[in-house]
Amino acid sequence: MTETRALLVDAFTEESCAGNAAGVVPDAEDLTDDQMQAIAAELGASETAFLRESGDADRRVRYFTPTTEVDLCGHATIASHAHLFADGALDAGEHTLETNVGVLDIEVESDGTVWMTQNEPEVRKVDAREDGVGYEDVSDAVGVGVPALRGASDDLPLAVADTGLPFLVVPLTYLSDLGDASPDFDAVEALADEVGAAGVYAFSFDALDRESTLHGRAWVPGAGVDEDPVTGTASGAVGAYLDHFDAFGAGETPAEMVFEQGHFVDRPGRVSVQASEGGAPRVGGRAVETFDGTLTVPAADEEEILEG
Repeated sequence: MTETRALLVDAFTEESCAGNAAGVVPDAEDLTDDQMQAIAAELGASETAFLRESGDADRRVRYFTPTTEVDLCGHATIASHAHLFADGALDAGEHTLETNVGVLDIEVESDGTVWMTQNEPEVRKVDAREDGVGYEDVSDAVGVGVPALRGASDDLPLAVADTGLPFLVVPLTYLSDLGDASPDFDAVEALADEVGAAGVYAFSFDALDRESTLHGRAWVPGAGVDEDPVTGTASGAVGAYLDHFDAFGAGETPAEMVFEQGHFVDRPGRVSVQASEGGAPRVGGRAVETFDGTLTVPAADEEEILEG
């Protein structure tokens, strides 16, 4: 019987049972894909980070939701490095991380804040004539009225932003519109597929905290995550989107923005985002360990051999 250490770490918060919980398996070198998937399902976090050795970076990571592997996950990256720092496995400073979308730069500050540099952004405006997706389709999927969408569309369009994982970015007029959203998750998955995105991120500049830049919600049902409480990867993509469309005017994207999220699912958190000057965005935050234990690893599935 094989056992492995497994943790739950709440990212983008300094309080336990808030922010976004990530599973962290710090030594996954000998785990098979099926074992990692089973562990992720057992832990039940939206994503679990499995850390391994790398020949190209300081370490390798693979991310699994309870149902599938995903290429990139911001909050699990923050959570895993916050754990390694707290555990004494790495020092404050610059580190590198090999992911399915390439090698990323990670910075750990002396207070435990972790910064993740994402990929160079790709932002594509969604056009109903070219993409077959318009405000009515988004309204039906997300469960908000068309006026709430059109009211925010004068300056900021529907667009797909990708900094490692693509999201359909949907600006809304008011925080109440965001709170009243009642997504049809099958429709959200179909909408994301239609525009080549992993999920949908809706936001409003009408935030709860006066220091926050915006309030967001993210739905990723195609990866088995109906609503992701606080989303690092999407936050970086949205930061790049805001910079790309000059949301603040005259090229004045703030050097650092704060995105609040999770309040509508009782998991409030804050993501710091640096995305000015069109380069690769950085997302950062703190994390808190809430569970640290030993998990029994299921037996590896033996490949079935078929004889003709």
